[in-house]
This record gives sequence, structure tokens and C-alpha cells, in this order.
Amino acid sequence: MRTYIGHQQAVSVDDFVELALGTPLELWLGVEGENEMERAARLDAARDILADPEYRSLPDDVARIAAEVIEARAPELFNVVPLVRPTGRRRFSRKGAAA
Repeated sequence: MRTYIGHQQAVSVDDFVELALGTPLELWLGVEGENEMERAARLDAARDILADPEYRSLPDDVARIAAEVIEARAPELFNVVPLVRPTGRRRFSRKGAAA
């Protein structure tokens, strides 16, 4: 089954996030091995995008998407099982005089 968002096909989770945000995920998270100059350019581009009226709600959209994912996956995320504490077993000595 294929999934389309608008006219774009979403193949992976990253595709869904990118299409939901309207920007590439790497713009916000960076890429492995980027140098300081590349990082500065990426952050400048991100600031320019956030200044655009079309993307001013992006931080709120990201928080909303994260909350929806947490809500949808809450049983798996918060499947907390209490651990049983081991009880110290004492061995009683049967040595000695009987009363």
C-alpha cells in the first residue's frame, strides 16, 4: 500500500516528518560530520525559514506532532513494569539447645 501526502509519496518515517513539517529534517537536526561553517549556514537557513510568515507556527506544529506521536504510542512508550526486589533470604540455624 502506498501513502501519499498531497502529491508526495511518503515511504519512510522521515518522509512523513519532512512532509508534515514542510522542511527537510536534516535542516533542524544536522548531518553527521558537518563542520562549523556548514552548521552555521544550516542554522542561518533555519532562522530565515522561521522568520517567514508561512513557517512561524513551525515550533508549535513540531510540538503538536510530537504530542500526537506520544499519545498514539503511549502504551508502548510507557509500558513500565515494576521490578521485583529480591528479598534477602535468611537461613535460620537450627543449632543450639531446644527449649
